[in-house]
Amino acid sequence: MPKVKYYRHQPMEGFIMLNRRSFLKVAAVTSAGLYAFPSKAFNGFEKLTILHTNDMHCHFEPFSENDAKFAGRGGMNRISAYVKQLRKIDPELLLLDCGDYFQGTPYYNFFKGEVAIKLMSEMGYDAVTIGNHEFDSGLEALKKALGFASFPVLSSNYDFSKTVMDGVTQKNLIIEKKGIRIGFYAIGIELQGLVGKTLSGATEYHNPIDIALEQEEYLRNNQQCDMIICLSHLGYKYDTPKTSDLTLAKSTHFTDVILGGHTHTFLEAPVEILNADKQSVVINQVGWAALMLGQLEFYFEQKKKTILDLSKNKRVG
Repeated sequence: MPKVKYYRHQPMEGFIMLNRRSFLKVAAVTSAGLYAFPSKAFNGFEKLTILHTNDMHCHFEPFSENDAKFAGRGGMNRISAYVKQLRKIDPELLLLDCGDYFQGTPYYNFFKGEVAIKLMSEMGYDAVTIGNHEFDSGLEALKKALGFASFPVLSSNYDFSKTVMDGVTQKNLIIEKKGIRIGFYAIGIELQGLVGKTLSGATEYHNPIDIALEQEEYLRNNQQCDMIICLSHLGYKYDTPKTSDLTLAKSTHFTDVILGGHTHTFLEAPVEILNADKQSVVINQVGWAALMLGQLEFYFEQKKKTILDLSKNKRVG
């Protein structure tokens, strides 16, 4: 069946995209302007909802009403409430984070990362990765905070084997939802120039593209995953040769989605980049400070595992 692509944009709320081997637009627009889909669009298809955050920086509450730019907006507490609503409709949705949940408000100054990790555990995250600000109080403090996590922490290209963080993170993860086998790996930014050696210790950084290719090959061909998601803290794009989500996507073969962080990029909608095999990779990032929640919706044809992608981003507050 030929490829069909359809885009529909709404400011800061996203688009509908029929991606790759996809076939049919199925959408209903609610009075609030958001797209509503049943948990099963029609017979023979399964819907997978992916919610994601990045760079929340301990913003548990909305910005002050006096804030010049984001008055009354954002807050992890609001995201938590929205996720709870969606889970009543779809208990098997995925909730993911792409790093830098530490640092940014007095909560971190007083409690370090403990409060953030406890709240994220209560919110029911399925997996997260590590950003550069997770190193801000050193490896001992990071290990202590992550001890409160009820979710796996992924890090594929940071080698912690010679540090106190040895065994705290994992290189990849496989989760099954509705019969769909989803593989995850995570790529972090180069620490040199961002994190001092006194904070990162003997952590070793490995080339992000090399590790991504290794992980996606393992997840697709060894573990037979139907979908592969990269949790990235590389940054969306740069004007230098520095590796970004865009350059990573162009180098991959089996990665379907890259969820990003670090550059605090507010994407009005996910974007689509062609990989090394001229297949589509969906990339998304949702700003910072819990001001936005990424919401990606994929429909899988049960027999052929083909993917229909309907995705949007949601303002918080």
